[in-house]
Amino acid sequence: MSHQILVFYGSYRSDRMGIRLAEFVVERLRRRGEAVELIDAKAVNLPMLDRMYKEYPPGEAPEQLAQLAGKIRDADGFVFVTGEYNWGIQPGLKNLTDHFLEEWFWRPAAIASYSAGRLSGARASTAWHGTLSEMGMVVVSSTIAVGGIGHALTADGAPIGEAGKALEAAFPRFADDLMWWVEAASMQRQRKKPPY
Repeated sequence: MSHQILVFYGSYRSDRMGIRLAEFVVERLRRRGEAVELIDAKAVNLPMLDRMYKEYPPGEAPEQLAQLAGKIRDADGFVFVTGEYNWGIQPGLKNLTDHFLEEWFWRPAAIASYSAGRLSGARASTAWHGTLSEMGMVVVSSTIAVGGIGHALTADGAPIGEAGKALEAAFPRFADDLMWWVEAASMQRQRKKPPY
């Protein structure tokens, strides 16, 4: 049985490198038979947060916000692909996620981080863990961290070099962990209504 997984990516830069990792994750999850969609914050192009989706009167939210809320509610799990900006979270990805709250509840999330340098976005990954937990997601313990992103993946997301080999070796455990929780959460939502 296929599960609906949304992969979120948040860089607005002109020469984005992390999109390579997002495309790799999408392609590898599809190989496993999952229904995967890439949600690119730059393509969605939400305004800076003024009102959350839930703060609009019914039927008055901007169309792209309403569509994305529906996709998030219908998803079984999420992957957040994040770069590290000055030891912190990408503003584009954070802005996108903050437009929603209850839509995220009771679903697992996984984090894949990257950077041009050797720390692989680890500090952003750590910051995202607490943020996603606060937003009602169960964050799986397995992560992917890619340093030297430009030397690990080609422009179309194919692994290259030693860093690419390490990414390929790490991905199965990352995906197994996420999908175990996706299946568990899906069964629990069918069995019992969430408490709130």
